[in-house]
Amino acid sequence: MTQKFQPEQIIEYIANAPKTTPMHVVFAGEIDQLTPTPDSVESFLETKTGQLFGDAGVIQPWLQENKSVITQIHCEIQGRNTGVPLLNIQNINARIEPGAIIREHVTIDDNAVIMMGAVINIGSVIGKGTMIDMGAVLGGRATVGQHCHIGAGAVLAGVVEPASATPVIIEDDVLVGANAVVLEGIHVGKGAVIAAGAIVIEDVPANAVVAGVPAKIIKMKDEKTWHKTELIDALRKL
Repeated sequence: MTQKFQPEQIIEYIANAPKTTPMHVVFAGEIDQLTPTPDSVESFLETKTGQLFGDAGVIQPWLQENKSVITQIHCEIQGRNTGVPLLNIQNINARIEPGAIIREHVTIDDNAVIMMGAVINIGSVIGKGTMIDMGAVLGGRATVGQHCHIGAGAVLAGVVEPASATPVIIEDDVLVGANAVVLEGIHVGKGAVIAAGAIVIEDVPANAVVAGVPAKIIKMKDEKTWHKTELIDALRKL
């Protein structure tokens, strides 16, 4: 399993990215008397109303310039000096529910499922058929293999700096229970199970079941565990 966006690239990208304050403006007024909108601003102008999308640093001077012909205005700021935009999910072959926050340069493979409130940071990789449940957090560069389930509220700690640090790596067919925490640099082997609420501070072997704070191996996966933790492919169909 390889990272799609390397740490040096992430650091350079964030450091050099233009910082923007995304703004959405809805206003009413004498539209035909407005000065032309700046080229970098997306505008939708009707007879008496208009909408603008763009950077506040560009939009606000234009609003000030045209205040005499604007009768009503509503502004929404969607971030402040942001350096990493959200991922364009339009062409991703996965199920992504409303309310998930996914930053740019995240890799999401086919038939993955991202539930409401999940937060996926830059450089993360999500394998085919993997479900990231409600409110789960994948920190920078966290890597999850195929056919996994990362439970609600679970945290896979991120690591962007230092660039030499190793990210969390979750191999295929792993189940991470609700509210579990996997610290940075931990490697979880194929088929392992991490119990709800566990805090994982050391590597987990393949097919091991771990629980507790800190997490310890309580057994190896047996037939009963396989059945109890079996993932449902129907939930991953698009």
